[in-house]
Amino acid sequence: MEIRYINQPPTLVNRYVAEMRDVNVQTDSLRFRRNMERLGEIFAYEISKTLVYRQVEVRTPLGFSTEWMPGERLVLASILRAGIPFHNGMLNFFDDAENAFVSAYRKYTEDGNFDIHVEYISAPDLTGKTLILADPMLATGASMDLSYKALKANGQAVHTHIASIIASQEGIEYIREMLKDEPVTLWLAAVDEELNAKSYIVPGLGDAGDLAYGSKL
Repeated sequence: MEIRYINQPPTLVNRYVAEMRDVNVQTDSLRFRRNMERLGEIFAYEISKTLVYRQVEVRTPLGFSTEWMPGERLVLASILRAGIPFHNGMLNFFDDAENAFVSAYRKYTEDGNFDIHVEYISAPDLTGKTLILADPMLATGASMDLSYKALKANGQAVHTHIASIIASQEGIEYIREMLKDEPVTLWLAAVDEELNAKSYIVPGLGDAGDLAYGSKL
């Protein structure tokens, strides 16, 4: 599995990540969603550099021009609910992509432990297509792994790009091990070293879904 970092060298990516982390900026949920959307657009642009293209002839008012157009069929998938602004940012660039959604959540037990449950999937046939699976936070990696494997029930993608804004080192190692034989590239904007006792990334940014859409019961 290949890993690519879009925050090196420093660019506006670092500013948007910093604002998403900042408790003083997080009070503005619109700003938080917009920064996530902006990062989705940047991720999409960086991923687009690795895709296959084909030449087409375009007629202009004064003649013809030969241009390069994407030659892969894309499916853009995200994990609900935190992934929606991130998904929308990518969709701004991959505007002809098909779309998929996965509902994966933590189900806690009385002792404070949790299992990951995949409850809902909406996806087209993935056979022969390129899948981009987006979730802003890669904590333990379990949600991403289960979502990826659940989507495979809809066909085997030629290649999968997994995109996360912030990942823990533990989550990266988990995905690297679980998907080591899969055609996958992992794209990241920041890596944090720790997970706390509740498996949240530290320093991280908190709960991305709550910050984007409000707290849940």
